[in-house]
Amino acid sequence: MTAEFEARGEALAPLGVAVGGGEARIWGMTPAERLRRIFVRSGLEPAAGAVGSDRAVVAADAGWVFDESLIKALAARPGAALVEPGEGRAVAVHVAAPHAAAVLRALAQGRDPTLETPGLARLDPADLAYNSALRKREPPVLERLTSANVRAVEARLFQASYKGVTDLVTKHVWPRPARIVTRWCALAGITPNQVTFASFLLVLAAMALFWTGHFGWGLAAAWIMTFLDTVDGKLARVTLTASKIGNVFDHGIDLVHPPFWWWAWFVGVQAGPHPLPAPWGLAILAVTVGGYVAQRVEEGIFLALFKVEMHAWRPFDSFFRQITARRNPNLILLTLACLAGRPDLGLAAVAVWTAVCFLVHLIQIVQALAVPGGGVVSWLAR
Repeated sequence: MTAEFEARGEALAPLGVAVGGGEARIWGMTPAERLRRIFVRSGLEPAAGAVGSDRAVVAADAGWVFDESLIKALAARPGAALVEPGEGRAVAVHVAAPHAAAVLRALAQGRDPTLETPGLARLDPADLAYNSALRKREPPVLERLTSANVRAVEARLFQASYKGVTDLVTKHVWPRPARIVTRWCALAGITPNQVTFASFLLVLAAMALFWTGHFGWGLAAAWIMTFLDTVDGKLARVTLTASKIGNVFDHGIDLVHPPFWWWAWFVGVQAGPHPLPAPWGLAILAVTVGGYVAQRVEEGIFLALFKVEMHAWRPFDSFFRQITARRNPNLILLTLACLAGRPDLGLAAVAVWTAVCFLVHLIQIVQALAVPGGGVVSWLAR
Protein backbone atom coordinates (compact mmCIF):
# COMPACT_ATOMS: atom_id res chain seq x y z
CA MET A 1 0.00 0.00 0.00
CA THR A 2 2.83 2.42 0.82
CA ALA A 3 4.38 1.67 -2.57
CA GLU A 4 1.16 2.81 -4.19
CA PHE A 5 1.47 6.22 -2.52
CA GLU A 6 5.07 6.49 -3.69
CA ALA A 7 4.18 5.45 -7.23
CA ARG A 8 1.43 8.04 -7.44
CA GLY A 9 3.68 10.74 -6.02
CA GLU A 10 1.09 12.04 -3.56
CA ALA A 11 2.70 15.47 -3.08
CA LEU A 12 -0.27 17.46 -1.79
CA ALA A 13 -1.46 17.19 1.80
CA PRO A 14 -4.13 14.50 2.19
CA LEU A 15 -7.75 15.47 2.55
CA GLY A 16 -9.37 14.93 5.93
CA VAL A 17 -12.92 13.60 5.75
CA ALA A 18 -15.25 13.11 8.73
CA VAL A 19 -17.88 10.50 7.93
CA GLY A 20 -21.27 10.51 9.65
CA GLY A 21 -21.52 11.40 13.32
CA GLY A 22 -24.32 12.31 15.69
CA GLU A 23 -25.46 15.49 17.38
CA ALA A 24 -24.08 14.75 20.84
CA ARG A 25 -21.66 17.52 21.75
CA ILE A 26 -18.40 17.15 23.59
CA TRP A 27 -16.64 20.20 25.02
CA GLY A 28 -19.19 22.25 23.05
CA MET A 29 -18.43 20.53 19.71
CA THR A 30 -19.89 17.69 17.71
CA PRO A 31 -17.38 14.89 17.01
CA ALA A 32 -17.39 15.93 13.33
CA GLU A 33 -16.42 19.51 14.20
CA ARG A 34 -13.79 18.20 16.58
CA LEU A 35 -12.38 16.03 13.80
CA ARG A 36 -12.23 19.00 11.43
CA ARG A 37 -10.15 20.92 13.99
CA ILE A 38 -7.84 17.94 14.40
CA PHE A 39 -7.46 17.66 10.63
CA VAL A 40 -6.30 21.27 10.39
CA ARG A 41 -3.88 20.86 13.29
CA SER A 42 -2.54 17.66 11.67
CA GLY A 43 -1.75 19.36 8.36
CA LEU A 44 -4.75 17.93 6.51
CA GLU A 45 -7.24 19.83 4.41
CA PRO A 46 -10.80 19.25 5.69
CA ALA A 47 -13.20 18.20 2.97
CA ALA A 48 -16.85 17.18 2.79
CA GLY A 49 -16.01 14.34 0.41
CA ALA A 50 -13.21 13.08 -1.77
CA VAL A 51 -14.87 11.27 -4.67
CA GLY A 52 -13.15 12.29 -7.89
CA SER A 53 -10.15 13.81 -6.12
CA ASP A 54 -6.61 12.79 -7.01
CA ARG A 55 -5.37 13.28 -3.44
CA ALA A 56 -4.89 10.82 -0.62
CA VAL A 57 -7.58 10.75 2.05
CA VAL A 58 -7.59 10.38 5.81
CA ALA A 59 -11.16 9.33 6.55
CA ALA A 60 -12.52 8.92 10.09
CA ASP A 61 -15.84 7.75 11.51
CA ALA A 62 -17.25 10.86 13.23
CA GLY A 63 -19.30 8.68 15.53
CA TRP A 64 -16.08 8.17 17.44
CA VAL A 65 -14.02 10.56 19.56
CA PHE A 66 -10.35 10.51 18.61
CA ASP A 67 -7.40 11.70 20.60
CA GLU A 68 -5.56 14.26 18.47
CA SER A 69 -2.39 12.15 18.62
CA LEU A 70 -4.14 9.28 16.85
CA ILE A 71 -5.12 11.31 13.80
CA LYS A 72 -1.65 12.88 13.68
CA ALA A 73 -0.08 9.41 13.76
CA LEU A 74 -2.44 8.17 11.03
CA ALA A 75 -1.76 11.24 8.86
CA ALA A 76 1.96 10.40 8.99
CA ARG A 77 1.40 6.77 7.95
CA PRO A 78 0.03 6.33 4.41
CA GLY A 79 -1.62 2.97 3.94
CA ALA A 80 -2.52 2.54 7.63
CA ALA A 81 -5.81 1.87 9.39
CA LEU A 82 -6.60 2.88 12.96
CA VAL A 83 -8.46 0.05 14.67
CA GLU A 84 -10.73 0.19 17.70
CA PRO A 85 -9.48 -1.50 20.88
CA GLY A 86 -10.57 -5.08 21.37
CA GLU A 87 -12.64 -5.83 18.27
CA GLY A 88 -10.06 -4.53 15.80
CA ARG A 89 -12.49 -2.90 13.36
CA ALA A 90 -10.96 0.04 11.53
CA VAL A 91 -12.57 3.39 12.34
CA ALA A 92 -10.14 5.62 10.43
CA VAL A 93 -7.88 5.01 7.44
CA HIS A 94 -5.25 6.76 5.33
CA VAL A 95 -5.64 5.60 1.72
CA ALA A 96 -4.57 6.64 -1.73
CA ALA A 97 -7.09 8.43 -3.95
CA PRO A 98 -8.32 5.37 -5.93
CA HIS A 99 -9.55 3.70 -2.71
CA ALA A 100 -11.20 6.77 -1.18
CA ALA A 101 -14.74 6.25 -2.49
CA ALA A 102 -14.91 2.62 -1.31
CA VAL A 103 -13.53 3.52 2.11
CA LEU A 104 -15.99 6.39 2.58
CA ARG A 105 -18.93 4.13 1.65
CA ALA A 106 -17.78 1.46 4.10
CA LEU A 107 -17.44 3.94 6.97
CA ALA A 108 -20.82 5.52 6.17
CA GLN A 109 -22.46 2.07 6.24
CA GLY A 110 -20.75 1.03 9.47
CA ARG A 111 -18.57 -1.62 7.78
CA ASP A 112 -14.88 -2.24 8.25
CA PRO A 113 -13.13 -0.23 5.50
CA THR A 114 -10.14 -2.59 5.51
CA LEU A 115 -12.38 -5.14 3.77
CA GLU A 116 -12.51 -2.74 0.81
CA THR A 117 -8.76 -2.08 0.75
CA PRO A 118 -6.67 -5.14 1.64
CA GLY A 119 -3.09 -4.59 2.67
CA LEU A 120 -3.59 -1.69 5.08
CA ALA A 121 -1.25 -1.71 8.06
CA ARG A 122 -3.22 -1.94 11.29
CA LEU A 123 -2.48 0.77 13.85
CA ASP A 124 -3.50 -0.07 17.42
CA PRO A 125 -3.98 2.87 19.87
CA ALA A 126 -2.13 0.86 22.51
CA ASP A 127 1.03 1.19 20.41
CA LEU A 128 0.85 4.98 20.81
CA ALA A 129 0.53 5.06 24.60
CA TYR A 130 3.64 7.16 25.28
CA ASN A 131 3.12 10.91 24.96
CA SER A 132 6.50 12.65 25.10
CA ALA A 133 4.98 16.15 25.09
CA LEU A 134 2.89 15.43 28.20
CA ARG A 135 5.50 13.11 29.76
CA LYS A 136 3.23 10.15 30.43
CA ARG A 137 2.19 6.72 29.23
CA GLU A 138 -1.54 6.43 28.72
CA PRO A 139 -3.65 4.86 25.93
CA PRO A 140 -4.97 7.64 23.66
CA VAL A 141 -8.71 8.23 23.75
CA LEU A 142 -10.65 6.34 21.08
CA GLU A 143 -14.26 5.85 22.06
CA ARG A 144 -17.68 5.80 20.41
CA LEU A 145 -19.74 8.79 21.54
CA THR A 146 -23.36 8.47 22.62
CA SER A 147 -25.67 10.79 24.50
CA ALA A 148 -25.22 8.56 27.54
CA ASN A 149 -21.42 8.71 27.79
CA VAL A 150 -20.66 12.35 26.95
CA ARG A 151 -19.49 13.21 30.47
CA ALA A 152 -17.39 10.07 30.75
CA VAL A 153 -15.65 10.76 27.42
CA GLU A 154 -15.10 14.40 28.40
CA ALA A 155 -13.50 13.17 31.62
CA ARG A 156 -11.18 10.88 29.64
CA LEU A 157 -10.19 13.68 27.25
CA PHE A 158 -9.54 16.00 30.18
CA GLN A 159 -7.39 13.40 31.88
CA ALA A 160 -5.55 12.83 28.61
CA SER A 161 -4.76 16.56 28.45
CA TYR A 162 -2.96 16.44 31.80
CA LYS A 163 0.80 16.18 32.09
CA GLY A 164 1.87 12.98 33.75
CA VAL A 165 4.88 14.58 35.47
CA THR A 166 4.10 17.77 37.35
CA ASP A 167 3.86 19.18 40.88
CA LEU A 168 1.70 17.63 43.59
CA VAL A 169 -0.92 20.43 43.64
CA THR A 170 -1.49 20.34 39.88
CA LYS A 171 -1.49 16.55 39.89
CA HIS A 172 -3.63 15.79 42.94
CA VAL A 173 -5.63 18.89 43.95
CA TRP A 174 -6.63 20.80 40.81
CA PRO A 175 -7.93 18.08 38.40
CA ARG A 176 -11.55 17.83 39.57
CA PRO A 177 -12.30 21.56 39.99
CA ALA A 178 -10.26 22.36 36.86
CA ARG A 179 -12.40 19.98 34.77
CA ILE A 180 -15.57 21.74 35.97
CA VAL A 181 -14.21 25.21 35.20
CA THR A 182 -12.71 24.06 31.88
CA ARG A 183 -16.09 22.74 30.75
CA TRP A 184 -17.80 25.96 31.80
CA CYS A 185 -15.25 27.99 29.83
CA ALA A 186 -15.67 25.77 26.76
CA LEU A 187 -19.45 26.15 26.78
CA ALA A 188 -19.24 29.88 27.47
CA GLY A 189 -16.84 30.45 24.56
CA ILE A 190 -14.02 31.70 26.80
CA THR A 191 -10.69 31.20 25.06
CA PRO A 192 -7.47 29.82 26.60
CA ASN A 193 -5.70 33.13 25.95
CA GLN A 194 -8.39 35.00 27.91
CA VAL A 195 -7.80 32.66 30.85
CA THR A 196 -4.04 33.16 30.52
CA PHE A 197 -4.47 36.93 30.52
CA ALA A 198 -6.55 36.70 33.71
CA SER A 199 -3.77 34.65 35.31
CA PHE A 200 -1.25 37.31 34.23
CA LEU A 201 -3.27 40.00 36.02
CA LEU A 202 -3.26 37.81 39.13
CA VAL A 203 0.53 37.48 38.86
CA LEU A 204 0.79 41.27 39.09
CA ALA A 205 -1.80 41.45 41.88
CA ALA A 206 0.00 38.82 43.96
CA MET A 207 3.33 40.58 43.50
CA ALA A 208 1.88 43.93 44.58
CA LEU A 209 0.21 42.37 47.63
CA PHE A 210 3.36 40.53 48.69
CA TRP A 211 5.38 43.73 48.25
CA THR A 212 3.09 45.66 50.59
CA GLY A 213 3.00 42.90 53.20
CA HIS A 214 -0.56 41.71 52.50
CA PHE A 215 0.56 38.11 52.42
CA GLY A 216 -2.83 36.46 52.96
CA TRP A 217 -4.51 38.28 50.07
CA GLY A 218 -1.40 37.82 47.97
CA LEU A 219 -1.48 34.07 48.55
CA ALA A 220 -5.16 34.00 47.58
CA ALA A 221 -4.34 35.73 44.30
CA ALA A 222 -1.33 33.45 43.77
CA TRP A 223 -3.28 30.22 44.32
CA ILE A 224 -6.08 31.33 42.00
CA MET A 225 -3.43 32.14 39.42
CA THR A 226 -1.96 28.63 39.72
CA PHE A 227 -5.45 27.19 39.25
CA LEU A 228 -6.07 29.24 36.11
CA ASP A 229 -2.63 28.19 34.90
CA THR A 230 -3.97 24.64 34.97
CA VAL A 231 -7.25 25.56 33.29
CA ASP A 232 -5.84 27.47 30.30
CA GLY A 233 -3.68 24.61 29.04
CA LYS A 234 -6.41 22.02 29.51
CA LEU A 235 -8.95 24.27 27.80
CA ALA A 236 -6.62 24.70 24.83
CA ARG A 237 -6.09 20.95 24.51
CA VAL A 238 -9.67 19.72 24.92
CA THR A 239 -11.08 22.38 22.57
CA LEU A 240 -8.16 22.02 20.14
CA THR A 241 -7.52 25.78 20.18
CA ALA A 242 -3.89 25.79 21.29
CA SER A 243 -1.76 28.31 19.41
CA LYS A 244 1.95 29.15 19.26
CA ILE A 245 1.28 32.65 20.61
CA GLY A 246 -0.81 31.30 23.47
CA ASN A 247 1.81 28.69 24.28
CA VAL A 248 4.60 31.29 24.40
CA PHE A 249 2.43 33.65 26.50
CA ASP A 250 1.49 30.93 28.98
CA HIS A 251 4.93 29.36 29.36
CA GLY A 252 6.62 32.74 29.38
CA ILE A 253 4.55 33.81 32.37
CA ASP A 254 5.19 30.49 34.12
CA LEU A 255 8.94 30.74 33.59
CA VAL A 256 9.46 34.37 34.57
CA HIS A 257 7.15 35.30 37.42
CA PRO A 258 8.21 33.11 40.43
CA PRO A 259 11.46 34.98 41.23
CA PHE A 260 9.55 38.26 41.24
CA TRP A 261 7.09 36.83 43.72
CA TRP A 262 9.91 35.72 46.06
CA TRP A 263 11.54 39.15 45.75
CA ALA A 264 8.26 40.89 46.54
CA TRP A 265 7.75 38.56 49.52
CA PHE A 266 11.20 39.54 50.81
CA VAL A 267 10.37 43.26 50.52
CA GLY A 268 7.12 42.71 52.39
CA VAL A 269 8.86 40.74 55.13
CA GLN A 270 11.54 43.40 55.61
CA ALA A 271 8.87 46.04 56.13
CA GLY A 272 6.97 43.87 58.63
CA PRO A 273 7.35 42.92 62.28
CA HIS A 274 9.80 40.06 61.63
CA PRO A 275 12.44 41.31 59.17
CA LEU A 276 15.23 38.95 58.23
CA PRO A 277 18.51 40.10 59.84
CA ALA A 278 21.39 41.26 57.67
CA PRO A 279 23.30 39.70 56.02
CA TRP A 280 21.11 36.59 56.24
CA GLY A 281 18.16 38.30 54.62
CA LEU A 282 19.99 39.11 51.41
CA ALA A 283 21.59 35.64 51.39
CA ILE A 284 18.16 34.01 51.68
CA LEU A 285 16.84 36.15 48.82
CA ALA A 286 19.88 35.32 46.67
CA VAL A 287 19.53 31.59 47.25
CA THR A 288 15.78 31.65 46.60
CA VAL A 289 15.93 33.67 43.38
CA GLY A 290 19.31 32.45 42.13
CA GLY A 291 18.46 28.86 43.02
CA TYR A 292 15.26 28.99 40.97
CA VAL A 293 17.18 30.22 37.93
CA ALA A 294 19.95 27.68 38.50
CA GLN A 295 17.48 24.79 38.67
CA ARG A 296 15.90 25.79 35.37
CA VAL A 297 19.40 25.94 33.87
CA GLU A 298 20.07 22.43 35.21
CA GLU A 299 16.91 21.16 33.54
CA GLY A 300 17.96 22.79 30.28
CA ILE A 301 21.44 21.25 30.48
CA PHE A 302 19.96 17.80 31.11
CA LEU A 303 17.62 18.10 28.13
CA ALA A 304 20.38 19.40 25.86
CA LEU A 305 22.78 16.63 26.82
CA PHE A 306 20.44 13.64 26.89
CA LYS A 307 17.37 14.70 24.84
CA VAL A 308 15.16 13.61 27.72
CA GLU A 309 13.32 15.72 30.30
CA MET A 310 15.13 15.41 33.62
CA HIS A 311 11.88 14.71 35.45
CA ALA A 312 10.85 11.95 33.03
CA TRP A 313 14.06 9.89 33.24
CA ARG A 314 13.40 7.51 36.17
CA PRO A 315 10.48 6.92 38.57
CA PHE A 316 12.33 8.81 41.31
CA ASP A 317 12.82 11.80 39.03
CA SER A 318 9.10 11.90 38.21
CA PHE A 319 8.25 11.67 41.91
CA PHE A 320 10.71 14.40 42.83
CA ARG A 321 9.15 16.74 40.25
CA GLN A 322 6.05 16.79 42.48
CA ILE A 323 7.93 18.42 45.33
CA THR A 324 10.94 20.15 43.78
CA ALA A 325 11.35 23.86 44.58
CA ARG A 326 9.10 25.23 41.87
CA ARG A 327 6.24 27.69 42.33
CA ASN A 328 3.51 25.48 43.82
CA PRO A 329 5.58 23.54 46.38
CA ASN A 330 7.16 26.84 47.45
CA LEU A 331 3.72 28.40 47.83
CA ILE A 332 2.79 25.57 50.20
CA LEU A 333 5.74 26.47 52.45
CA LEU A 334 4.87 30.17 52.32
CA THR A 335 1.19 29.48 53.04
CA LEU A 336 2.01 27.38 56.11
CA ALA A 337 4.38 30.08 57.39
CA CYS A 338 1.78 32.78 56.80
CA LEU A 339 -0.83 30.80 58.75
CA ALA A 340 1.71 30.57 61.58
CA GLY A 341 2.22 34.34 61.46
CA ARG A 342 5.87 34.09 60.38
CA PRO A 343 6.23 34.89 56.68
CA ASP A 344 9.95 35.44 57.28
CA LEU A 345 10.43 31.79 58.22
CA GLY A 346 8.49 30.80 55.12
CA LEU A 347 11.01 32.51 52.85
CA ALA A 348 13.88 30.95 54.81
CA ALA A 349 12.29 27.50 54.35
CA VAL A 350 11.96 28.13 50.61
CA ALA A 351 15.65 29.06 50.43
CA VAL A 352 16.74 25.89 52.24
CA TRP A 353 14.50 23.68 50.09
CA THR A 354 15.72 25.42 46.93
CA ALA A 355 19.34 24.68 47.86
CA VAL A 356 18.50 21.03 48.57
CA CYS A 357 16.70 20.65 45.23
CA PHE A 358 19.58 22.28 43.36
CA LEU A 359 21.93 19.63 44.78
CA VAL A 360 19.50 16.81 43.93
CA HIS A 361 19.30 18.00 40.32
CA LEU A 362 23.08 18.31 40.16
CA ILE A 363 23.38 14.69 41.31
CA GLN A 364 20.87 13.65 38.65
CA ILE A 365 23.04 15.23 35.95
CA VAL A 366 26.16 13.51 37.29
CA GLN A 367 24.35 10.17 37.41
CA ALA A 368 23.15 10.59 33.83
CA LEU A 369 26.69 11.41 32.67
CA ALA A 370 27.80 8.07 34.10
CA VAL A 371 25.29 6.15 31.97
CA PRO A 372 26.72 4.69 28.72
CA GLY A 373 25.82 6.61 25.57
CA GLY A 374 22.18 6.33 24.60
CA GLY A 375 21.21 4.79 27.93
CA VAL A 376 19.32 7.79 29.30
CA VAL A 377 15.76 6.97 28.20
CA SER A 378 12.50 7.98 29.85
CA TRP A 379 11.07 5.17 31.94
CA LEU A 380 7.66 6.16 30.56
CA ALA A 381 8.76 5.29 27.01
CA ARG A 382 9.88 1.76 27.84
